Amino acid sequence: MDKIRRNKFVIFFLVFPGLLVFTFAVLYPIFMSAFYGMTDWKGIGEFNIVGFENYRKVIFEDKVFRTSLLNAAALAFFTVFIQHPIAMFFAIITDKIGGKLESFFRAVFFIPCVISIVVTSKMWVNVLNANYGLLNKFLEAINLKFLKQDWLGHKDIALFSVIFVIMWQGFGYAYLIYYSGIKGIPEELLEAGRIDGANSWQQFIKITLPMLKPVILVNVSIAITASLKQMEPIYLMTNGGPGTRTQFVANYLYMLAFNAQKYGYANAIAVVFVIVCLITTVVVQNIFKSKD
Repeated sequence: MDKIRRNKFVIFFLVFPGLLVFTFAVLYPIFMSAFYGMTDWKGIGEFNIVGFENYRKVIFEDKVFRTSLLNAAALAFFTVFIQHPIAMFFAIITDKIGGKLESFFRAVFFIPCVISIVVTSKMWVNVLNANYGLLNKFLEAINLKFLKQDWLGHKDIALFSVIFVIMWQGFGYAYLIYYSGIKGIPEELLEAGRIDGANSWQQFIKITLPMLKPVILVNVSIAITASLKQMEPIYLMTNGGPGTRTQFVANYLYMLAFNAQKYGYANAIAVVFVIVCLITTVVVQNIFKSKD
């Protein structure tokens, strides 16, 4: 058996199908995007080669692209430093409760994730509507009329409203990953901490948090990449408005390619976007890199 495993032909035969799929499903599209990014193609008809002009505009001149990246960075920041601590807190509480209530809360927290993004986005559009939205009606009913806002139309508020909705939609995933990580911590370690006189906070800092480090790395990496790729909620709630205040890269790329017919320029954005995602992933992994 070991002789077969060391056979280079056998190794190549086993690896080749996956390598072939990866080449045509990932590498070839990226190569073609890089090529079309150097053209003025409109998505149909003839095109001209413009070299790296599109890439120069994306990196140095496109203010909307910069706004899109900054919005993604803001979403990633709020997700990692607000959503994740709350998700971890509720995961710990759920684990402590036990019994039927544990199963109940586990299901409740994950409900937003199993509902279609189209449904939840449209629901929040109705809740946050300036004229007939439930939130403004509720504020009016409890005599807080002065707090009423155009939650998705005000230039200073719209982005935070969108970020809140996206965090609400993705809360269940963050919660479930932390919950699974907490369930994987041996009870003997926590029991040993209690015997040594550690209180709940000391157990969390000295035992739970270090044991959750791999889980935190996965969750943070997912959160950052998901923040960069956001499109559906943006498209359904604001389509990048008001102006470009809530614009994200994926939605901006889609608008340029299929609405403005700037297919070549959109491909240039896609290539730069892939590079940004790769750099971000490497940086995050190095931050969490284990030390001897």
